[in-house]
Amino acid sequence: MKNTCLILIALCMVVLSCATTGPGGQKSLIIIPSGQEVAIGAGMAEQVESQERLLADPEWQAYVNEVGQRIVAVCDRTDIQYTFKVIESDQVNAFAAPGGFVYFYTGLLREMDSEAEMAAVMAHEISHVVARHGIKRLQASLGVAMAYQLVFGQDGASEAMQAAIGAGMTLIFAGYSRDNEREADNYGIQYMVEAGYDPKGALGMFDKLAAIGSSHGEASSYEKLVSSHPDTQERIQNAAQQIAEMTPLPGNLTANADRYRRMKTDLPKGS
Repeated sequence: MKNTCLILIALCMVVLSCATTGPGGQKSLIIIPSGQEVAIGAGMAEQVESQERLLADPEWQAYVNEVGQRIVAVCDRTDIQYTFKVIESDQVNAFAAPGGFVYFYTGLLREMDSEAEMAAVMAHEISHVVARHGIKRLQASLGVAMAYQLVFGQDGASEAMQAAIGAGMTLIFAGYSRDNEREADNYGIQYMVEAGYDPKGALGMFDKLAAIGSSHGEASSYEKLVSSHPDTQERIQNAAQQIAEMTPLPGNLTANADRYRRMKTDLPKGS
């Protein structure tokens, strides 16, 4: 009983330090600090890259990183270093691990027709990291005792880290809650505009996802991207309303469709 009380008191002390988790300085209570979040994400990234094949095209890797860093520069979380990589796979998917490790699949990139559409998905994934959606779910799943070991470095900290990485891998492919997805959509459109991208790229991407879902069905790889997302038509309506409320938009926004289509010709053909 005494040990339990000490754990709870210690965790409460950590929790009192709020973290920024959204545009405008929105705060949330986070138990796991950024340093350990990044360590967990790095462990997850190592597992991903041991199981998947990274695209052997340095120009595409540099392109995705360029667009990602352009959005990072205007996001509300710059206390970590973000990495962006492309996985060679027919899956229509993208995801972000805690701590800023973002992956795109070539199957998704082949569906896009402009840099603004890629930026829409990129901004959405970065928004998950900004809002700390992944680490919030992870700290809830670990439980008090495991979180205490992880945060305070007590005996079993190494085991706690491995457990956190394993749990994180399970959670990241299980999908976020619909509220998390709505929040990431909202933040993402804001970040797109601030980074100089035409937010209509988000509408174009949603239209494509709706078409993919209709043609492939719930059992397809599309399910991994949007099974937990709000209904695509709802997302389109929400995005259109948000964009309308942001008018007048800056006059220098870009879609960079020509550049994207040139790059797209170098993507590997699907199987």
